[in-house]
Amino acid sequence: MTAEVGTLTIAEAIERLMRDGMPFRLEAYDGSSAGPPADEAPFTARLRTERGLAYLLTAPGDLGFARAFVAGDLELDGVSLADPYDLMVHVQSRLRLRVPGPSELVNIVRSLGFTQLRPPLPPPEEHLPRWRRVVEGLRHSRTRDAEAISHHYDVSNRFYELVLGPSMTYTCAVYPHDDATLEEAQHEKYDLVARKLDLSAGDRLLDVGCGWGGMVRHAAREHGVKAIGVTLSREQAEWAQARIEAEGLQDLAEVRHCDYRDVLETGFDAVSSIGLTEHIGVRQYADYFSTLHGKLRPGGRLLNHCITRRDSATAPAAGAFIDRYVFPDGELAPVGTIVTAMHDHGFDVRHLENLREHYVLTLQGWCRNLEEHWDEALEEVSLGTAKVWGLYMAGSRLAFERGEIGLHQLVGVKPDHDGDAHLPLRPRWS
Repeated sequence: MTAEVGTLTIAEAIERLMRDGMPFRLEAYDGSSAGPPADEAPFTARLRTERGLAYLLTAPGDLGFARAFVAGDLELDGVSLADPYDLMVHVQSRLRLRVPGPSELVNIVRSLGFTQLRPPLPPPEEHLPRWRRVVEGLRHSRTRDAEAISHHYDVSNRFYELVLGPSMTYTCAVYPHDDATLEEAQHEKYDLVARKLDLSAGDRLLDVGCGWGGMVRHAAREHGVKAIGVTLSREQAEWAQARIEAEGLQDLAEVRHCDYRDVLETGFDAVSSIGLTEHIGVRQYADYFSTLHGKLRPGGRLLNHCITRRDSATAPAAGAFIDRYVFPDGELAPVGTIVTAMHDHGFDVRHLENLREHYVLTLQGWCRNLEEHWDEALEEVSLGTAKVWGLYMAGSRLAFERGEIGLHQLVGVKPDHDGDAHLPLRPRWS
């Protein structure tokens, strides 16, 4: 016999919010349950505490679920913490919420308890809400951008090594064939960028948002390019510069801890931006592309590699979970918006390629790495942070699979005053 809260048990009250019934088994701390029997359920969710219930009620959707899950108030049986992809596929295809009528809603809330409508403090892994980030500066100010980057990237270089693998590359790989390894695919990505930029020995490359210096080191090592990388993450810069010296590339390569806008050098043969545009903010595109245009010599080339939205019907700001736990202030735009911004600020856009299926494979590889190194990862970060990574990577994989987001590489050139792009008639990178 289940204990009741008001007129409904917790499981009964939550089940009332499901349009097609509970698609998994739910077991609540009051002893109640709903959904399929344990031996038939694809997975079981255990709501362990009143705080977890309050998380779900005060932030319905992905944010409330993430809070309860990250805090340990919601446990999931039959689900990999490092790769909850199967869970997300099942939930997205089966879970349908309904809006109850006024009297039914009052009964549900009364049963669960009105005190559950008071939001608990979020888990420590959660970043400040947007309205409170004003103390760090206006949205996409230099100070606030630096804080947002630090929140996500200054976690633990060792943790990133475990998840990303030896390449230490936190952007979409390019798989040259179906059975390529993640490392082979990351090498191919960097070399594809180099080929699209037509890099050769002696060229000067600026890599903005360079991460751990993967593109910088590849350009120097494989193509004899003189490369400068910049990142707002101090930990990334220190790791990258140490690796440059360990590989004996210090005469060609350098990584600086600074804002890309603070680079004084100009006249570069090429600029690569691999995964930075997502952090820039749509309203800053004009300044962003103008700045990159100003860094290039006439005939210089830009490769912009970034995640994009499917269309312009969705607001650019990230969803609540991604904004609070993964990329604070992150914004995505459809590829047409980026093409227009490049054109409007001096670039002749010559090539566009969508690599979204490659990001599906990349995320699958990262989740596999996290699962294989789970115990080591927990020596570097909290259990809550590791859970966040599993949710974020598996959810992103599903979004790329469904075409909700894409990954576009765009190649633009800065023509000279006479309109000459200084390019061959056909591209040489295929």
